[in-house]
Amino acid sequence: MNRLAHQQPYLNSGEKTEESPGADVLEQTLEEESVDTPWRVILYDDDIHTFDEVINQLIKALGCTVQQAEEYTIKVHEEGKANVFEGSFEECLKINSVLQEIQLITEIKG
Repeated sequence: MNRLAHQQPYLNSGEKTEESPGADVLEQTLEEESVDTPWRVILYDDDIHTFDEVINQLIKALGCTVQQAEEYTIKVHEEGKANVFEGSFEECLKINSVLQEIQLITEIKG
């Protein structure tokens, strides 16, 4: 049994070794990755809204050009969904709420 204990160096009590950085270091790394990971607003296709409604709401939410809003709308229509924005969680919340003003189907992913 002693041999098995030596082969599993990560089963320690948070003690830092060369083979195990310790729980606090792993937790800090995970926190840094989640902060650095960009959030996205995904817009899904539906059978309710017209192209013009979606285009106008994208312009309102994103401040993008008509051409960019049209491209997003066509992508959503053809592929079923599109990433329409990437940024901080707070920015995504603001954009998402504007898109949902007319009940567009959206999702925030990080």
